[in-house]
Amino acid sequence: MSRVKRGYKGTRRRKKLLNLASGYRGTRSKLYKVAVNVVKKALSYAYRDRKVKKREFRKLWITRINAAVRSHGVSYSRFINGLKKVNVDIDRKTLSNIAVTDPKGFKEIVDIAVK
Repeated sequence: MSRVKRGYKGTRRRKKLLNLASGYRGTRSKLYKVAVNVVKKALSYAYRDRKVKKREFRKLWITRINAAVRSHGVSYSRFINGLKKVNVDIDRKTLSNIAVTDPKGFKEIVDIAVK
């Protein structure tokens, strides 16, 4: 009786997973059983943190805008409220970029929002 040689599909599946685990230390990149758990966890963290990244950047932009606006004697909430009333649709990313790179231009936007 001869031994059963498995097909290439399983090998290909395991190899794909071990390639995802390449760069991990020790058995995490060598043994399939260990690599499965590590890669699963890593992929779930990656998915979760793509969402967290958006949150973190929005927080950063708001902090920058707040700091810039307060130097002109206005609070962040009053500034954003003023922009909404005047129908100025600039997102927070752009506003924070303007605040950092072009203080004079940002002062004009603040003046518009305060009026």
